[in-house]
Amino acid sequence: MNIVVLERNSVGPDIPTDCFKELGNVTYYKNTVSVEEVRERVRDADIIVANKSPMREESLKDAPDVKLICEFATGYDNCDLAYCRTRGITVCNVVDYSTEMVAQHTFTLALALSQKLPHYDNYVKSGAYSAQDRFSNFDIPFYELAGKTWGIVGMGNIGRRVARIAEAFGCRVIFYSITGKSTCTDYEQVDRETLLKESDFLSLHCPLSDLSRDFIDREALAAMKKSAILINVARGPVVNNPALYDALVEGEIVAAGLDVLEKEPLQPSNPLSRLKDSNQIIITPHLAWGSVEARTRCVQGVYDNIKAFQSGRPQNVI
Repeated sequence: MNIVVLERNSVGPDIPTDCFKELGNVTYYKNTVSVEEVRERVRDADIIVANKSPMREESLKDAPDVKLICEFATGYDNCDLAYCRTRGITVCNVVDYSTEMVAQHTFTLALALSQKLPHYDNYVKSGAYSAQDRFSNFDIPFYELAGKTWGIVGMGNIGRRVARIAEAFGCRVIFYSITGKSTCTDYEQVDRETLLKESDFLSLHCPLSDLSRDFIDREALAAMKKSAILINVARGPVVNNPALYDALVEGEIVAAGLDVLEKEPLQPSNPLSRLKDSNQIIITPHLAWGSVEARTRCVQGVYDNIKAFQSGRPQNVI
């Protein structure tokens, strides 16, 4: 089989992908962005490995032999599933490979913002600490997680892991189900109004869909506590970026930690790019999923998906 890996570098050049060569004739491309590039590169493909590359009719119509699309990810919003079904193309993703890292990054952002670590790190490095006549400094107040309410949107694998960690810190955990179909009974499920009103920390772990797009909009931000910290490690469009900018500037919430944005990489036109105070906002470049361990698991997951498909027992089919 001809295997075309469209976005080899999406898992990082430091992670080996030679294992795919055991499964067929492999062509690697570092990155593939446009429909035109996809169309040209997959003409003779039997199997496509992609991440963000557009997988839809206009990019796949000239590739008659495609039988399988493997996502280098859990998310699959780059793929037109309805079209693939009409073509008989199987689509598989990799599940649960990044849960530990995304949960870890959620708390990295939350703790850095809540404890004002950028401020105190700069205080020491600026020489101000050495110049003072006392042993300690806490000129900006910070607070404990214990006793706070941690709200979660999306109680899947990552949401549940975050919930357990928040519990370990002594937080009360509440959650909201975007679809209303969650079967989780380990934590208190609340309505949207209660979630926004009561959360001291609100972390987002839901897929992007018509239901979740702009879930955090101007109205939602206005309903949150002024002391609240928002964490988005889900998908960028779940948070309306201009509305978040206004909320931070106007003090409607105290801080935000983002690993994802409406358009990536961060565009100069995004008003959040104008905020330079890391005590107010920390933006990381969509890396929450990307530990060495997680990326290695992702590659192994794609390998396993291809091998299972070739053996006639497809797995992780979307």
